[in-house]
Amino acid sequence: MTAAQRPAEAWQALREGNARFVSGEVLHPSQGVDRRTEVSTEQHPFAVIFGCSDSRVAAELIFDRGLGDMFVVRTAGHVVDTTVLGSIEYGVDVLGAPLVVVLGHDSCGAVGAAREALITGEMPHGMIRAVVDRVIPSIVTRASTRAGVDASAGFGLEVPGAAELGREHVSSTVHMLGNYSRSLALAVEEGRCAIVGAEYTLADGRVSVVESVGVID
Repeated sequence: MTAAQRPAEAWQALREGNARFVSGEVLHPSQGVDRRTEVSTEQHPFAVIFGCSDSRVAAELIFDRGLGDMFVVRTAGHVVDTTVLGSIEYGVDVLGAPLVVVLGHDSCGAVGAAREALITGEMPHGMIRAVVDRVIPSIVTRASTRAGVDASAGFGLEVPGAAELGREHVSSTVHMLGNYSRSLALAVEEGRCAIVGAEYTLADGRVSVVESVGVID
C-alpha cells in the first residue's frame, strides 16, 4: 500500500487490517528490519489517523499496520486546534495520504467529562478544562432544553448518553476538519482524499463508520 492509492483502497486496507485484529489473525506487516531500512529516508503513509490519546487506542495495532503506513496525530478526546490541522494538512498535502480517519472510541473520558459539565455546570480544573472546552461545542447540539427542569440539573439540558455523544463528537470533528481547512476541503472536492469518522469499540476491537466525506467505496 502506498500513498498513491485511492481513498477507497486506503480505507479497504484499514478495514482488512482491523478484521485481522478483531479475529486475532494479525500479520504485523511493515514491522521487519527491511521495512525499517526502507522508510529510514522517506515516508509515504497511505492514511492519516487523527485519534484520541487513550492508551487503549493504538492505531497501528487496531489496523494491523506497521512502520511508514500511517501518519498518526493524537490528542485527548481527538480535539482540534491549529497544530492538529497543520499536522493533518501535512499528511495529506505534503506526504500525499489519500485518507484521513477521525478515530473515536467508546467510554471516552473527554466526552464523559464534557457530558458531566453539561449536566452539572462544573468544569474540570487545570488545563484539562481546555480539552473539555473543545469537546462541548460538538456535542451541545444534541442536548435539548426542557421545561420544568430541576434546579440541580445545572444548565437545564436533557443530555443524551455518553455513547451517543461520542459518535456525535466524531461526526462533528469530521465536518470541522473540512470547514476549518480549505486545503482538506479542496482535496476532498478533487477526489484526492476522503475523511472518515470511525468509532473503535474497546471490548471487541471493531472499528465502525460513523460519518464520511468523500468516496470510500
